[in-house]
Formats: sequence, structure tokens, C-alpha cells
Amino acid sequence: MCGIRRFLGHWHLTREISGGGRFDGVAVIAPDGAGGAVYDEEGVLSLPGQPPFQATRRYLWRQEGDGIAVCFADGRFFHRFDPAMPAPQARHLCPPDLYDVTYDFTDWPRWSALWRVEGPRKSYVMRSDYVAAALTAPGQDAMALP
Repeated sequence: MCGIRRFLGHWHLTREISGGGRFDGVAVIAPDGAGGAVYDEEGVLSLPGQPPFQATRRYLWRQEGDGIAVCFADGRFFHRFDPAMPAPQARHLCPPDLYDVTYDFTDWPRWSALWRVEGPRKSYVMRSDYVAAALTAPGQDAMALP
């Protein structure tokens, strides 16, 4: 089984958002003590026409069989993916907007998430690229757990 354990550690994170947005920062995925994990990211978000600002995001990850359920920080379900698949897909409906994601784990320990968001309130594409900190900074977490 390819579960949450594989993701634990520090990741360099870059995110490109259609329309000229960019996020540069780190994501830390740490055990929560109950078999799941807490995903925290922080960095600098740059949007066209605005000064760059600090941004943070938190998700809760739960192992569900062979899959990982991703929940918002308040515990509400967001989506589920199977990390054993090379390019798992998931969908989240937040009426009236629709969020589709395709993960790419084919170059582990580099991976990405490509989001396509459509609806009357939102329409954008966002790509997040994760690189294990161990690949860029010796002495960091080893990200090659089975």
C-alpha cells in the first residue's frame, strides 16, 4: 500500500495560477498522531496588480483503504485520491463551482497537482509542483519511503 507515510516531510512548493498568479513556499506534511497527517503550506502569493503577501493553507489527510481522503482544516471532506496510481483524478463540487484535480506521481519524489476550476464565480487552472526538500537541501527528510 502506498499511503500517507510516503508524503511525510518537507516539500518545496511552487504554484502557477492562470492569469499570472504565483505561489512560492513550502509544504510540510506531518503525522497527526491518529494515523493521518496534517498538510500545512506557507509562502508568498503574488497576484497581478497586488503586492505579494504571505499565504497559508491547511488540510487534513486521512488514510481510507488504499486512498487518501483530503479534508479541509475544519474536517469537511474535500476530495479523495489513490496515491498508488501514477495520475489519479478527483472532483469536488462546491456549488456552483466545480474543481477537478489530476495528480502526477510519475517522477517521485517530485509530484504535482493540476487543478481546473470552472463555474460562474471562478474559472482558472492552477498547477502545484512539489519537490522533496531532501533533493535540494542535504540533511532534510528522506522522501523515498515505500
